Amino acid sequence: MIAPLARVVVTLAVLLGGWQALVWFTGLPRYLLPSPLAVADAMQRQAPLLFQHGLTTLTEIILGLLGGVALGGLSALTLARFRAARRWLMPVLVVSQAIPVFALAPLLVLWLGYGMASKIAMAILVIYFPVTTALFDGLRRTEPGWLDLARTMGATPAATLWVIRLPAAQPAFWSGVRVAAAVAPIGAVIGEWVGSSSGLGYLMLHANARMQIDVLFAAVLVLGLFAVALYAAVDALARRALPWQPDTQPADDSA
Repeated sequence: MIAPLARVVVTLAVLLGGWQALVWFTGLPRYLLPSPLAVADAMQRQAPLLFQHGLTTLTEIILGLLGGVALGGLSALTLARFRAARRWLMPVLVVSQAIPVFALAPLLVLWLGYGMASKIAMAILVIYFPVTTALFDGLRRTEPGWLDLARTMGATPAATLWVIRLPAAQPAFWSGVRVAAAVAPIGAVIGEWVGSSSGLGYLMLHANARMQIDVLFAAVLVLGLFAVALYAAVDALARRALPWQPDTQPADDSA
């Protein structure tokens, strides 16, 4: 049985080896596809710059994730609690997803400026719908027997929501949060591409314009590390929040 850390190391080694082999065999110039060694060198040389811009993007991602989860959770509770909200708010949520998120970025920059606020708002927009739909779906799929028992015991709708339906919806909610953690960097970087003065998206654009492709790849790798670390943190938090729902694996899974 291969340990999880060993699997990660082997996977990274294979990917880096394939990348290096592609550079060797195709002979692509460095300004089209830099080698892993060139990217590693760029990460070392530009470490202070990557740290500065990475800290900005990481802050935007985390604040956007917190805001999106809070707003999405509140919306899902409102939809589950009030029938009128479902009639009026749900169509608006569905229609809102027909608008490309990238098209809203210039408006957010215009309204909120080139600072961090517009990027946080962009991340919230990307996160909001997955969290809302996941939690609302969990709330409306509560075990009917539990709801019948609550009505028999005279529980109010509000008490039923908080004591029965919300705990039962936790697995669906955390699934939505996992998705939100994976897509949160997208919103922040899109906002930085449209208009910003700092962040990894800003650094990518300037590195691309100056043909510093090794720096561009380094910024992408840093952003990828942020996404993986954030997803792992959310997954660990979900496991702690759902101790009664352990993972199950097929009996023949020996990897």
